[in-house]
Amino acid sequence: MEFFRIRKDIPFMKYALIFNVISIITFVLAVFFLTTRGLHLSVEFTGGTVMEVTYAQAADLPKVRESVNGLGYKDVVVQNFGTSRDVMIRLPVQKGVTSAQQSEQVLQTLKAQDDSVTLRRTEFVGPQVGEELMTNGILALVVVLVGIIVYLAFRFEWKFGVAAAFANFHDVVIILGFFAFFQWEFSLSVLAGVLAVLGYSVNESVVVFDRIREKFRKTRAISTPDVINHAITSTMSRTIITHASTEAVVLAMFFFGGPSLHYFALALTIGILFGIYSSVFVGSAIVMWLGVKREDLVKATRKDHDPNDPNAGAVV
Repeated sequence: MEFFRIRKDIPFMKYALIFNVISIITFVLAVFFLTTRGLHLSVEFTGGTVMEVTYAQAADLPKVRESVNGLGYKDVVVQNFGTSRDVMIRLPVQKGVTSAQQSEQVLQTLKAQDDSVTLRRTEFVGPQVGEELMTNGILALVVVLVGIIVYLAFRFEWKFGVAAAFANFHDVVIILGFFAFFQWEFSLSVLAGVLAVLGYSVNESVVVFDRIREKFRKTRAISTPDVINHAITSTMSRTIITHASTEAVVLAMFFFGGPSLHYFALALTIGILFGIYSSVFVGSAIVMWLGVKREDLVKATRKDHDPNDPNAGAVV
């Protein structure tokens, strides 16, 4: 489905070098902030106390969060689980305070507001568990990137696999750079958002790469930059519709999903925006710089014409 169609190809590759320089600068800044500031890891990664409490009626999450923050906790996760009466509270580690003392302090504060609250469970999540989660998360990112390279190398050609891997790695580092610079909380839900962005971004790259292959098969006398420009221009309508509809859902989560979905939606928003950018000015440009040509995508065959035919043996 197309709401509009651009008849004249836009010369994206004419400005590829400029945007690649911008990408490199942005990438280096993201790596710099990750190295100097690091990620502000949540309780799942650093360890802390997990409490589960139950109210007699639907819990007022903003009020619960405000009460816990009043005790001096800055990075507290308060969310429903199961029903609207059940609340899970994740507390960061405090020096000199045990998990039991933390949970008792919070419970007494909550009881002062609503005497119906009861403690169902309290559990301490050690830093060792957090370290394991972080290791597994990094491993998941590496496996996804390797899988993308292998898939595109078989589906298209190795140059496309390398280009897509760089583009996707670029998106991941940029997202992490934003979280490091602003010191937004990096939780398991954010990690899930980063993995979702990888799949979303590679889908956009595959669509553009497929159009590049299709154009090479249909046309002979055309340069690689012109082929890429045509591929990107011909997919713009689809890109706008797909990304706009996806971003509408993500923005709904951002504004109405509450604190538990806030950073997840934020990671997806950054990933969607930079996913478009990387597919056009990173992945496609790298394909061009690697020198992809028609012969890389079209198998050579020989025409069954007369031997005296000057066109005999031409590649088709």
